[in-house]
Amino acid sequence: MGLRNYIDKIKPNFEQGGKFAKFHSTFEAFETFLYTPNRVTSRGVHIRHYADMKRNMIYVLIALIPCFLFGTWNIGYQHYLSLGEDVTFWHTFGYGLLKIIPLYLVSYIVGLTIEFTFAEIRHEEVNEGYFVTGFLIPLIMPVEVPLWMLALAVAFAVIIGKEVFGGSGMNVVNPALLARAFLFFAYPSKMTGDSVWIAEKADAYSGATPLGTIFNGGTVNDLPSLTEMFVGTIPGSIGETSKIAILIGAIFLILNGIVSLRIIAATFLGAVSMGLFFNALGTTPAMEVPYYYHLWMGGFLFGTFFMATDPVTAAQTNIGKWIYGFLVGAIAILIRVANPGYPEGMMLSILLMNVFAPLIDWCVVAINIRKRKKRWAAAERRTK
Repeated sequence: MGLRNYIDKIKPNFEQGGKFAKFHSTFEAFETFLYTPNRVTSRGVHIRHYADMKRNMIYVLIALIPCFLFGTWNIGYQHYLSLGEDVTFWHTFGYGLLKIIPLYLVSYIVGLTIEFTFAEIRHEEVNEGYFVTGFLIPLIMPVEVPLWMLALAVAFAVIIGKEVFGGSGMNVVNPALLARAFLFFAYPSKMTGDSVWIAEKADAYSGATPLGTIFNGGTVNDLPSLTEMFVGTIPGSIGETSKIAILIGAIFLILNGIVSLRIIAATFLGAVSMGLFFNALGTTPAMEVPYYYHLWMGGFLFGTFFMATDPVTAAQTNIGKWIYGFLVGAIAILIRVANPGYPEGMMLSILLMNVFAPLIDWCVVAINIRKRKKRWAAAERRTK
Protein backbone atom coordinates (compact mmCIF):
# COMPACT_ATOMS: atom_id res chain seq x y z
CA MET A 1 0.00 0.00 0.00
CA GLY A 2 2.83 2.38 0.83
CA LEU A 3 4.54 1.69 -2.50
CA ARG A 4 1.26 2.27 -4.35
CA ASN A 5 0.77 5.60 -2.61
CA TYR A 6 4.36 6.65 -3.39
CA ILE A 7 3.92 5.80 -7.07
CA ASP A 8 0.68 7.80 -7.21
CA LYS A 9 2.44 10.72 -5.51
CA ILE A 10 5.30 10.99 -8.00
CA LYS A 11 3.23 10.05 -11.04
CA PRO A 12 2.27 13.66 -11.99
CA ASN A 13 5.97 14.43 -12.52
CA PHE A 14 5.99 11.94 -15.40
CA GLU A 15 2.72 13.02 -16.98
CA GLN A 16 2.44 15.60 -19.75
CA GLY A 17 3.65 18.93 -18.41
CA GLY A 18 5.64 17.36 -15.57
CA LYS A 19 9.36 17.94 -15.18
CA PHE A 20 10.13 14.30 -16.09
CA ALA A 21 7.50 13.98 -18.84
CA LYS A 22 10.06 12.71 -21.36
CA PHE A 23 10.49 9.60 -19.20
CA HIS A 24 6.76 8.82 -19.15
CA SER A 25 7.12 5.50 -20.99
CA THR A 26 9.87 4.35 -18.62
CA PHE A 27 7.84 5.27 -15.53
CA GLU A 28 4.72 3.60 -16.88
CA ALA A 29 6.68 0.43 -17.64
CA PHE A 30 7.81 0.10 -14.02
CA GLU A 31 4.36 1.01 -12.70
CA THR A 32 2.53 -1.56 -14.81
CA PHE A 33 5.19 -4.16 -13.99
CA LEU A 34 4.43 -3.73 -10.28
CA TYR A 35 0.68 -3.09 -10.43
CA THR A 36 -2.30 -3.40 -12.73
CA PRO A 37 -2.88 -0.03 -14.46
CA ASN A 38 -5.36 2.08 -12.46
CA ARG A 39 -7.23 3.20 -15.58
CA VAL A 40 -10.73 2.10 -16.55
CA THR A 41 -12.71 2.42 -19.75
CA SER A 42 -15.27 5.24 -19.86
CA ARG A 43 -17.20 4.54 -23.06
CA GLY A 44 -17.69 1.96 -25.77
CA VAL A 45 -18.11 -1.78 -25.55
CA HIS A 46 -15.19 -3.80 -24.19
CA ILE A 47 -14.69 -7.47 -23.39
CA ARG A 48 -12.92 -7.81 -20.06
CA HIS A 49 -10.83 -10.91 -19.47
CA TYR A 50 -8.21 -11.88 -16.90
CA ALA A 51 -5.84 -13.28 -19.57
CA ASP A 52 -3.94 -10.12 -20.45
CA MET A 53 -0.43 -9.97 -21.88
CA LYS A 54 1.22 -9.43 -18.49
CA ARG A 55 -0.36 -12.63 -17.14
CA ASN A 56 0.68 -14.65 -20.18
CA MET A 57 4.26 -13.35 -20.04
CA ILE A 58 4.53 -14.15 -16.32
CA TYR A 59 3.23 -17.67 -16.93
CA VAL A 60 5.84 -18.26 -19.64
CA LEU A 61 8.56 -17.02 -17.28
CA ILE A 62 7.32 -19.43 -14.59
CA ALA A 63 7.34 -22.27 -17.12
CA LEU A 64 10.97 -21.51 -17.99
CA ILE A 65 12.19 -21.65 -14.38
CA PRO A 66 12.72 -25.48 -14.37
CA CYS A 67 14.91 -25.14 -17.48
CA PHE A 68 16.83 -22.30 -15.86
CA LEU A 69 17.42 -24.18 -12.61
CA PHE A 70 18.50 -27.42 -14.26
CA GLY A 71 20.60 -25.59 -16.85
CA THR A 72 22.39 -23.69 -14.08
CA TRP A 73 23.19 -26.94 -12.27
CA ASN A 74 24.22 -28.68 -15.50
CA ILE A 75 26.77 -25.96 -16.26
CA GLY A 76 28.59 -26.83 -13.06
CA TYR A 77 28.03 -30.56 -13.48
CA GLN A 78 29.55 -30.64 -16.99
CA HIS A 79 32.47 -28.47 -15.86
CA TYR A 80 33.45 -30.67 -12.92
CA LEU A 81 32.73 -33.86 -14.88
CA SER A 82 35.24 -32.78 -17.53
CA LEU A 83 37.82 -32.18 -14.79
CA GLY A 84 37.05 -35.51 -13.10
CA GLU A 85 36.17 -33.79 -9.83
CA ASP A 86 33.35 -34.81 -7.48
CA VAL A 87 31.83 -31.83 -5.65
CA THR A 88 28.63 -31.11 -3.72
CA PHE A 89 25.32 -30.12 -5.29
CA TRP A 90 25.57 -26.54 -4.04
CA HIS A 91 29.14 -26.21 -5.24
CA THR A 92 28.00 -27.38 -8.66
CA PHE A 93 24.95 -25.10 -8.72
CA GLY A 94 26.96 -22.14 -7.45
CA TYR A 95 29.51 -22.50 -10.24
CA GLY A 96 26.71 -22.58 -12.80
CA LEU A 97 25.10 -19.52 -11.24
CA LEU A 98 28.33 -17.54 -11.54
CA LYS A 99 28.43 -18.44 -15.23
CA ILE A 100 24.82 -17.76 -16.11
CA ILE A 101 24.21 -14.50 -14.21
CA PRO A 102 26.50 -12.42 -16.50
CA LEU A 103 24.59 -13.76 -19.52
CA TYR A 104 21.30 -12.58 -18.04
CA LEU A 105 22.72 -9.22 -17.04
CA VAL A 106 23.91 -8.59 -20.59
CA SER A 107 20.64 -9.86 -22.08
CA TYR A 108 18.41 -7.62 -19.97
CA ILE A 109 20.62 -4.53 -19.76
CA VAL A 110 21.19 -4.35 -23.52
CA GLY A 111 17.69 -5.44 -24.53
CA LEU A 112 15.74 -3.29 -22.08
CA THR A 113 17.90 -0.23 -22.77
CA ILE A 114 16.98 -0.49 -26.45
CA GLU A 115 13.32 -1.19 -25.65
CA PHE A 116 13.03 1.81 -23.31
CA THR A 117 14.86 4.07 -25.76
CA PHE A 118 12.53 3.24 -28.64
CA ALA A 119 9.47 3.58 -26.38
CA GLU A 120 10.53 7.07 -25.30
CA ILE A 121 11.26 8.13 -28.88
CA ARG A 122 7.89 6.87 -30.10
CA HIS A 123 6.00 7.99 -26.97
CA GLU A 124 4.64 4.48 -26.59
CA GLU A 125 4.23 2.07 -23.70
CA VAL A 126 7.03 -0.40 -22.99
CA ASN A 127 5.71 -3.85 -23.79
CA GLU A 128 6.24 -6.81 -21.46
CA GLY A 129 7.34 -9.05 -24.31
CA TYR A 130 11.07 -8.57 -23.81
CA PHE A 131 10.98 -9.98 -20.28
CA VAL A 132 10.36 -13.39 -21.88
CA THR A 133 12.72 -12.81 -24.81
CA GLY A 134 15.49 -11.68 -22.46
CA PHE A 135 14.99 -14.81 -20.34
CA LEU A 136 15.00 -17.11 -23.37
CA ILE A 137 18.14 -15.82 -25.08
CA PRO A 138 20.71 -17.11 -22.51
CA LEU A 139 18.90 -20.47 -22.33
CA ILE A 140 19.48 -21.17 -26.03
CA MET A 141 23.13 -20.11 -26.02
CA PRO A 142 26.33 -22.08 -25.33
CA VAL A 143 27.67 -21.30 -21.88
CA GLU A 144 30.99 -20.15 -23.31
CA VAL A 145 29.56 -17.48 -25.61
CA PRO A 146 31.57 -14.24 -25.12
CA LEU A 147 29.54 -11.51 -23.43
CA TRP A 148 30.31 -8.90 -26.08
CA MET A 149 29.01 -11.26 -28.76
CA LEU A 150 25.87 -11.86 -26.74
CA ALA A 151 25.36 -8.10 -26.39
CA LEU A 152 25.75 -7.67 -30.15
CA ALA A 153 23.28 -10.49 -30.84
CA VAL A 154 20.71 -9.06 -28.41
CA ALA A 155 20.99 -5.61 -29.99
CA PHE A 156 20.59 -7.09 -33.48
CA ALA A 157 17.57 -9.18 -32.43
CA VAL A 158 15.76 -6.32 -30.69
CA ILE A 159 16.44 -3.64 -33.30
CA ILE A 160 16.24 -5.67 -36.52
CA GLY A 161 13.88 -8.37 -35.27
CA LYS A 162 11.40 -6.16 -33.39
CA GLU A 163 11.76 -2.40 -33.47
CA VAL A 164 12.06 -1.95 -37.23
CA PHE A 165 8.68 -3.69 -37.53
CA GLY A 166 7.04 -1.53 -34.86
CA GLY A 167 7.92 -3.31 -31.61
CA SER A 168 6.38 -6.21 -29.69
CA GLY A 169 3.43 -7.82 -31.41
CA MET A 170 4.56 -6.59 -34.83
CA ASN A 171 7.70 -8.71 -35.26
CA VAL A 172 7.80 -11.26 -38.07
CA VAL A 173 10.34 -13.68 -36.55
CA ASN A 174 11.08 -14.82 -33.01
CA PRO A 175 13.67 -12.36 -31.58
CA ALA A 176 15.35 -14.92 -29.30
CA LEU A 177 15.95 -17.30 -32.21
CA LEU A 178 17.11 -14.40 -34.34
CA ALA A 179 19.79 -13.63 -31.74
CA ARG A 180 21.02 -17.22 -31.92
CA ALA A 181 20.91 -17.24 -35.73
CA PHE A 182 22.91 -14.01 -35.83
CA LEU A 183 25.68 -15.51 -33.73
CA PHE A 184 25.65 -18.77 -35.66
CA PHE A 185 26.22 -17.08 -39.01
CA ALA A 186 28.41 -14.23 -37.77
CA TYR A 187 30.61 -16.21 -35.35
CA PRO A 188 30.12 -19.93 -36.13
CA SER A 189 33.23 -21.00 -34.18
CA LYS A 190 31.57 -19.75 -30.97
CA MET A 191 28.31 -21.61 -31.66
CA THR A 192 29.55 -24.99 -32.88
CA GLY A 193 32.19 -27.57 -32.03
CA ASP A 194 32.99 -29.40 -28.80
CA SER A 195 34.60 -26.55 -26.87
CA VAL A 196 31.65 -24.15 -26.50
CA TRP A 197 29.16 -26.29 -24.58
CA ILE A 198 31.13 -26.85 -21.36
CA ALA A 199 32.47 -24.01 -19.23
CA GLU A 200 36.27 -24.16 -18.80
CA LYS A 201 36.34 -27.68 -20.20
CA ALA A 202 39.35 -29.92 -19.71
CA ASP A 203 41.20 -30.34 -23.02
CA ALA A 204 41.10 -34.13 -22.94
CA TYR A 205 37.32 -34.25 -22.45
CA SER A 206 35.11 -34.58 -25.55
CA GLY A 207 32.27 -32.17 -24.78
CA ALA A 208 30.34 -33.21 -27.89
CA THR A 209 26.57 -32.90 -27.97
CA PRO A 210 24.44 -35.85 -29.21
CA LEU A 211 23.85 -34.08 -32.53
CA GLY A 212 27.53 -33.26 -32.81
CA THR A 213 28.37 -36.90 -32.21
CA ILE A 214 26.07 -38.40 -34.82
CA PHE A 215 26.82 -35.88 -37.52
CA ASN A 216 30.59 -35.97 -37.12
CA GLY A 217 31.23 -39.59 -37.96
CA GLY A 218 29.57 -41.25 -34.97
CA THR A 219 26.86 -43.89 -35.00
CA VAL A 220 23.72 -44.45 -32.97
CA ASN A 221 25.75 -46.60 -30.58
CA ASP A 222 27.95 -43.59 -29.77
CA LEU A 223 24.99 -41.51 -28.59
CA PRO A 224 24.11 -40.99 -24.93
CA SER A 225 21.29 -43.18 -23.69
CA LEU A 226 17.70 -42.01 -23.96
CA THR A 227 17.69 -41.71 -20.17
CA GLU A 228 20.67 -39.34 -20.22
CA MET A 229 19.09 -37.23 -22.94
CA PHE A 230 15.75 -37.22 -21.12
CA VAL A 231 17.25 -36.19 -17.79
CA GLY A 232 19.64 -33.77 -19.47
CA THR A 233 23.06 -34.62 -18.03
CA ILE A 234 24.70 -33.98 -21.41
CA PRO A 235 26.45 -30.99 -23.06
CA GLY A 236 24.25 -28.56 -24.95
CA SER A 237 22.60 -25.16 -24.85
CA ILE A 238 21.92 -24.09 -21.27
CA GLY A 239 18.15 -24.59 -21.16
CA GLU A 240 17.66 -27.24 -23.83
CA THR A 241 19.27 -30.37 -22.38
CA SER A 242 16.76 -31.50 -19.72
CA LYS A 243 13.59 -32.83 -21.33
CA ILE A 244 12.07 -33.32 -17.87
CA ALA A 245 12.45 -29.61 -17.10
CA ILE A 246 11.06 -28.67 -20.51
CA LEU A 247 8.04 -30.95 -20.11
CA ILE A 248 7.28 -29.58 -16.64
CA GLY A 249 7.14 -26.07 -18.09
CA ALA A 250 5.21 -27.24 -21.14
CA ILE A 251 2.52 -28.96 -19.07
CA PHE A 252 2.13 -25.79 -17.02
CA LEU A 253 1.62 -23.73 -20.19
CA ILE A 254 -0.81 -26.24 -21.69
CA LEU A 255 -2.94 -26.45 -18.55
CA ASN A 256 -3.20 -22.65 -18.46
CA GLY A 257 -4.05 -22.37 -22.15
CA ILE A 258 -0.98 -20.31 -23.05
CA VAL A 259 0.29 -22.39 -25.99
CA SER A 260 -1.46 -23.96 -28.97
CA LEU A 261 -1.94 -27.72 -28.79
CA ARG A 262 -2.51 -27.79 -32.55
CA ILE A 263 0.98 -26.42 -33.23
CA ILE A 264 2.58 -28.77 -30.70
CA ALA A 265 0.83 -31.88 -32.05
CA ALA A 266 1.52 -30.92 -35.66
CA THR A 267 5.22 -30.29 -34.94
CA PHE A 268 5.62 -33.75 -33.42
CA LEU A 269 3.68 -35.27 -36.32
CA GLY A 270 5.92 -33.55 -38.87
CA ALA A 271 9.11 -34.62 -37.11
CA VAL A 272 8.00 -38.23 -36.71
CA SER A 273 6.86 -38.42 -40.35
CA MET A 274 10.17 -37.08 -41.68
CA GLY A 275 12.13 -39.26 -39.26
CA LEU A 276 10.30 -42.40 -40.41
CA PHE A 277 10.89 -41.42 -44.04
CA PHE A 278 14.65 -41.18 -43.49
CA ASN A 279 14.67 -44.39 -41.42
CA ALA A 280 13.09 -46.15 -44.41
CA LEU A 281 15.85 -44.86 -46.69
CA GLY A 282 18.69 -45.51 -44.23
CA THR A 283 21.52 -44.77 -46.64
CA THR A 284 23.63 -42.71 -44.20
CA PRO A 285 24.33 -42.91 -40.45
CA ALA A 286 22.24 -39.75 -39.96
CA MET A 287 19.26 -41.37 -41.68
CA GLU A 288 19.58 -44.42 -39.45
CA VAL A 289 19.01 -42.42 -36.25
CA PRO A 290 15.66 -43.72 -34.89
CA TYR A 291 12.91 -41.17 -35.43
CA TYR A 292 12.13 -40.99 -31.70
CA TYR A 293 15.75 -40.04 -30.92
CA HIS A 294 15.23 -36.80 -32.83
CA LEU A 295 12.56 -35.75 -30.34
CA TRP A 296 15.08 -35.89 -27.47
CA MET A 297 18.13 -34.55 -29.29
CA GLY A 298 19.16 -30.91 -29.52
CA GLY A 299 16.64 -28.14 -29.11
CA PHE A 300 13.65 -29.88 -30.70
CA LEU A 301 11.54 -30.16 -27.57
CA PHE A 302 12.46 -26.70 -26.27
CA GLY A 303 11.75 -25.15 -29.66
CA THR A 304 8.43 -26.93 -29.99
CA PHE A 305 6.98 -25.71 -26.71
CA PHE A 306 8.62 -22.31 -26.23
CA MET A 307 9.49 -21.05 -29.74
CA ALA A 308 7.20 -22.55 -32.37
CA THR A 309 4.15 -21.66 -30.28
CA ASP A 310 5.01 -17.96 -30.05
CA PRO A 311 1.56 -16.35 -30.60
CA VAL A 312 3.02 -13.39 -32.50
CA THR A 313 5.12 -15.21 -35.09
CA ALA A 314 3.14 -18.46 -35.48
CA ALA A 315 0.14 -19.05 -37.72
CA GLN A 316 -3.17 -17.75 -36.33
CA THR A 317 -5.86 -19.80 -38.11
CA ASN A 318 -6.70 -23.28 -36.83
CA ILE A 319 -5.89 -25.06 -40.10
CA GLY A 320 -2.87 -22.81 -40.53
CA LYS A 321 -1.52 -23.94 -37.16
CA TRP A 322 -1.59 -27.57 -38.31
CA ILE A 323 0.22 -26.73 -41.54
CA TYR A 324 2.71 -24.44 -39.79
CA GLY A 325 3.51 -26.94 -37.02
CA PHE A 326 3.84 -29.90 -39.38
CA LEU A 327 6.30 -28.02 -41.59
CA VAL A 328 8.32 -26.83 -38.57
CA GLY A 329 8.82 -30.42 -37.41
CA ALA A 330 9.43 -31.89 -40.85
CA ILE A 331 11.88 -29.22 -42.01
CA ALA A 332 13.80 -29.40 -38.71
CA ILE A 333 14.54 -33.11 -39.24
CA LEU A 334 15.22 -32.53 -42.94
CA ILE A 335 17.88 -29.91 -42.13
CA ARG A 336 19.42 -32.12 -39.45
CA VAL A 337 19.80 -35.12 -41.70
CA ALA A 338 20.51 -33.48 -45.05
CA ASN A 339 22.88 -30.76 -43.81
CA PRO A 340 25.69 -32.19 -41.63
CA GLY A 341 27.22 -28.72 -41.41
CA TYR A 342 24.29 -27.60 -39.28
CA PRO A 343 22.80 -30.55 -37.40
CA GLU A 344 20.53 -28.44 -35.16
CA GLY A 345 17.75 -27.68 -37.63
CA MET A 346 15.03 -26.55 -35.21
CA MET A 347 16.16 -22.93 -35.11
CA LEU A 348 16.28 -22.45 -38.86
CA SER A 349 13.04 -24.37 -39.33
CA ILE A 350 11.11 -22.13 -36.92
CA LEU A 351 12.59 -18.94 -38.37
CA LEU A 352 11.74 -20.08 -41.89
CA MET A 353 8.15 -20.89 -40.97
CA ASN A 354 7.83 -17.61 -39.05
CA VAL A 355 8.34 -15.88 -42.38
CA PHE A 356 5.77 -18.06 -44.15
CA ALA A 357 3.16 -18.07 -41.35
CA PRO A 358 1.31 -14.98 -42.70
CA LEU A 359 1.18 -16.56 -46.17
CA ILE A 360 -0.21 -19.79 -44.70
CA ASP A 361 -2.96 -17.85 -42.90
CA TRP A 362 -3.71 -15.80 -46.02
CA CYS A 363 -4.15 -18.97 -48.08
CA VAL A 364 -6.39 -20.57 -45.45
CA VAL A 365 -8.59 -17.49 -45.24
CA ALA A 366 -8.74 -17.14 -49.03
CA ILE A 367 -9.83 -20.77 -49.42
CA ASN A 368 -12.50 -20.33 -46.74
CA ILE A 369 -13.82 -17.20 -48.45
CA ARG A 370 -13.97 -19.02 -51.78
CA LYS A 371 -15.90 -21.92 -50.20
CA ARG A 372 -18.36 -19.55 -48.56
CA LYS A 373 -18.96 -17.73 -51.83
CA LYS A 374 -19.73 -21.06 -53.51
CA ARG A 375 -22.17 -21.98 -50.73
CA TRP A 376 -23.90 -18.60 -50.98
CA ALA A 377 -24.14 -18.92 -54.74
CA ALA A 378 -25.61 -22.42 -54.43
CA ALA A 379 -28.10 -21.23 -51.80
CA GLU A 380 -29.20 -18.34 -54.03
CA ARG A 381 -29.78 -20.70 -56.95
CA ARG A 382 -31.95 -22.95 -54.80
CA THR A 383 -34.11 -20.04 -53.65
CA LYS A 384 -34.81 -18.84 -57.20
